[in-house]
Amino acid sequence: MSQTVTRALRLLAELGAGERTLDQLAEVAGVHKTTVLRLLQTLEEERFVYRDSAFRYHLGSGLFALSGLALEQRGIRRTAAPHLAELNAATGQTVHLAAYEGGEVVYIDKYDSRHPVRMYSRIGLSAALHATAVAKVLLADLPAAERRRVAAGIDYTPYTARTLTGPKALLAELDAVAAQGWAQDRAEHEPFINCVAAPVRDATGRVAAAVSISVPDVVLPYEQVLELLPRLLATARAVSAEAGAADT
Repeated sequence: MSQTVTRALRLLAELGAGERTLDQLAEVAGVHKTTVLRLLQTLEEERFVYRDSAFRYHLGSGLFALSGLALEQRGIRRTAAPHLAELNAATGQTVHLAAYEGGEVVYIDKYDSRHPVRMYSRIGLSAALHATAVAKVLLADLPAAERRRVAAGIDYTPYTARTLTGPKALLAELDAVAAQGWAQDRAEHEPFINCVAAPVRDATGRVAAAVSISVPDVVLPYEQVLELLPRLLATARAVSAEAGAADT
């Protein structure tokens, strides 16, 4: 049974990257087409996938409904929503909310900019631990030993010339983030995107989420992105206060 579940999840993950044929999904699963077809038929019955007229498979409405329920259960997302919408409207820039779970930093909300340049990010996608401002904010709040363990286990993919290249550099950056109360991604993940992020704290005082502003350098240079930092910090404090954090 566990093998069947694993294969089904692998199929769903593959479809998350785009439509696929039965042959393509069988290759990913590493089993015969008849086995994959039986899995797909079950997933179709539950509306987790659907097959179009060209016999290509897609993620289905049942999965979207389930993901919507998962997001609704995130209290911090509901609390932050009006504040993020206000920040997005005031700046016109892309605003993200991210959380740390299961060793990953995941985007749990996003408000797109009003500019034609769009970012790759989307709700549910994970953020690079060593190359994004939201990840730095969330990792900086971890206990020191856990922080070192996470830093040691990262695959330091060099996304740009500015990407941090190893645990020593990342840990030094996290120390700085913890001290100053915010983080930056200066073209570290995408060569034309600059980002600043700030922590959202809950009633325990721990960082429950990170909120960020991301701006293409064709819209604003890095120095002007930093000018948005006071507004970002004010938004993070407002969300934290509503989430029950003291001394925000």
